[in-house]
Amino acid sequence: MLTFAAMTQHPLVTTGWLAQHLSDPHLRIIDIRGHVAPPTDPLPHYFNHRDDYLTSHIPRAAFVDWVHEITDPADPRHARIAPPARFAEAMQRAGVQNDSFVVAYDDAGGLFAARLWWALNYYGHSQVAVLDGGWQKWVGEGQTVTAEIVLPPATTFTPRPQAEWIRFAEHVANRTVQTALLDLRSPAEYEGQSSRARRAGHIPGALNWPRSTLNAADGTLLPAGELRRRLAELGVSDEAQPIITYCNAGVSASMGLLALRVAGFRNSAIYDGSWKDWGNDESRPIV
Repeated sequence: MLTFAAMTQHPLVTTGWLAQHLSDPHLRIIDIRGHVAPPTDPLPHYFNHRDDYLTSHIPRAAFVDWVHEITDPADPRHARIAPPARFAEAMQRAGVQNDSFVVAYDDAGGLFAARLWWALNYYGHSQVAVLDGGWQKWVGEGQTVTAEIVLPPATTFTPRPQAEWIRFAEHVANRTVQTALLDLRSPAEYEGQSSRARRAGHIPGALNWPRSTLNAADGTLLPAGELRRRLAELGVSDEAQPIITYCNAGVSASMGLLALRVAGFRNSAIYDGSWKDWGNDESRPIV
């Protein structure tokens, strides 16, 4: 039986690796395709691509709706991570159990797959990776696709929240001077030209590291060396330095965290409430 122990040490897998391991019974493939509309568009801004999944997907993949299934419906800002029982229900429906190795893919440069990667790690399931290059690379290579939906067996998923993967407004407000704060939103949002919250701007001291700059031309994540070079340009070069990422609602922040881990920065976590939490709180300072 194939073991995935070594794979847990790296958050990415290649399309070639996945093609070779499609039939392994311990592998669970999650299709989490979707998109986010620009902040200047009318609501809603968040969409899943379930219809695309029904048309064609990677064999054995189960679909997870990033908009509704892994978010907290009680959160007025939307997109905050789902509470434990709700998240466990979504994972069990997708066939994920405690010893599964999960590969997540999307059609957004890894954005939503990274969110699931973070969410699983936050809930204590480290056996997870993102398909580098996602759906577009898989299809572009002529890899096998199908419209067949295979219902996964009943499973047990036990959520075990890991505090080191998440930060809250208080952590951001009281961070040490050594802690870097990376804003993954667009330059326009960072500079206050547009906003998904009532107020526009950014958290004081935050450095803009736009999520849109993290991918190569083929949709894969930039190599570790290039990511480190770009971080160094921002003044972030110590791999032991504490880092907090944020965006609008924690999704792009998850992508930023994925990039940090690939680049070797392990002392990092996301501010899950992000700008929708901070920017809507009149007591918090902004720039």
